[in-house]
Amino acid sequence: MRRAAITLAVVPALALAPFVATAPAHALPAAAQHGAAAYYVAPDGDDAASGDMRHPFATIAHAQELVAPGDTVYLRGGRYAFTDAVADCVSQTDRVQVVSLTASGTADRPITYQAYHDETPVLDFSGVLDDCRIIGVGVLADNVVLRGLEITGARQNNNLNNESWGVWVTGSDNLFDQLDIHHNMGAGLFIQDGGGNVVRNSDSHDNYDPYSKTGAGQNADGFGSHTDTPTDEENLFEGDRAWNNADDGFDFISSATPVTVTRSWSWHNGYVYGTDQHAASGNGTGFKLGGYGGKYDPNPVRVTLTYSVAFDNTLRGIYANHHPLADEVYNNTSFDNGANYNMLGVAPDGSELDLGILRNNVSFGTGGLQHLDGIDSSDNSWDLGLQLSADDFLSVSHDGWDAPRQRDGSLPDIPNMRPAPGSALIDRGVDLGFGYSGAAPDLGAFEFDRLPHGAPGAGHGRH
Repeated sequence: MRRAAITLAVVPALALAPFVATAPAHALPAAAQHGAAAYYVAPDGDDAASGDMRHPFATIAHAQELVAPGDTVYLRGGRYAFTDAVADCVSQTDRVQVVSLTASGTADRPITYQAYHDETPVLDFSGVLDDCRIIGVGVLADNVVLRGLEITGARQNNNLNNESWGVWVTGSDNLFDQLDIHHNMGAGLFIQDGGGNVVRNSDSHDNYDPYSKTGAGQNADGFGSHTDTPTDEENLFEGDRAWNNADDGFDFISSATPVTVTRSWSWHNGYVYGTDQHAASGNGTGFKLGGYGGKYDPNPVRVTLTYSVAFDNTLRGIYANHHPLADEVYNNTSFDNGANYNMLGVAPDGSELDLGILRNNVSFGTGGLQHLDGIDSSDNSWDLGLQLSADDFLSVSHDGWDAPRQRDGSLPDIPNMRPAPGSALIDRGVDLGFGYSGAAPDLGAFEFDRLPHGAPGAGHGRH
């Protein structure tokens, strides 16, 4: 093993416009507020320094040597330009980590790595040229928090493999909060193993794998949970956005752990980033809800999708992907995809079988429905025979979904696809126990705003 050789390019914090809204000063981790140790890392730091705010370390690796459960490592703003991994490639098909987090916290005292106040630390892995698969940030530990970091540039350095990864996870009960992951040659955030992980208020976009051996664009998802070890602890994705990824926005194929996605948006996937050119081998699905390589698996886990939006994905907005168990799909809005909903499942004998439990969903615009014959479907816009038009929404625009997040990291408050006054979507749903305003739940991902604009609690949508 060798220590990472890291070159740090000093970039003033003010020169980097922050993409994510990091935690305000009063929102520090509870452990840090109660006297646990705090360390600081900066692009112009020195690992021989004391690690306090005025004398920061240079590397996360050195800070990790000192942390204990409850401690916080604050990363100052600037670009951290990595050039080497923590170990040599054993072969061209090996995988190596650049930042390797192996120190675990506890449930009530996690170890936190977060941006300092409103600064934006940029972990740039584009200079790592090791000739195998690259993991930008490897999280092998449990009860770790990553917050407010920008992660970019993990490369494919040969054509003998599939994807590299921005963030690669094998631990459990970790929190990934307000991350901006982009322009990696593979998946932005990939959970290989572990349960109880939460990915919250994070973005993964413009990831493209030009050198994958299975074809360009085949493996660069925004977010994925493809766990190996069965557990009842679900992995949760909440308030996340995935766009301009060459493969899928969210992909949960071959997962041994349950997955829930809620209040998340996925659009314009299946393209080469920065263009409207279809990625040669990209699947182009907004939310891929499981599946086990097209084969029947006798021990499937359920994937649940609620209050989420899919649009402008090349093939499908919401797709069961041959899953052998009926996924739960509640209060979502899918519009202008290749197909808005496709619930193709698989039977025990390997034959095709349409599967799903769908309630309170909206299909609008181009795309339509595929493989819904015989599934458990009721109280959706198509079941109710609604002839929706643009007048039922405040806006049907494809633009603006990538607007800056709110101060607390939550999704931007935009009018897109919210019910307009008098919309046919209002009060037409069935109560699923999620809470609602009005006589009954509204259809789709957003509740109609019944408060006058500007009144306390007013906004474009409750959900």
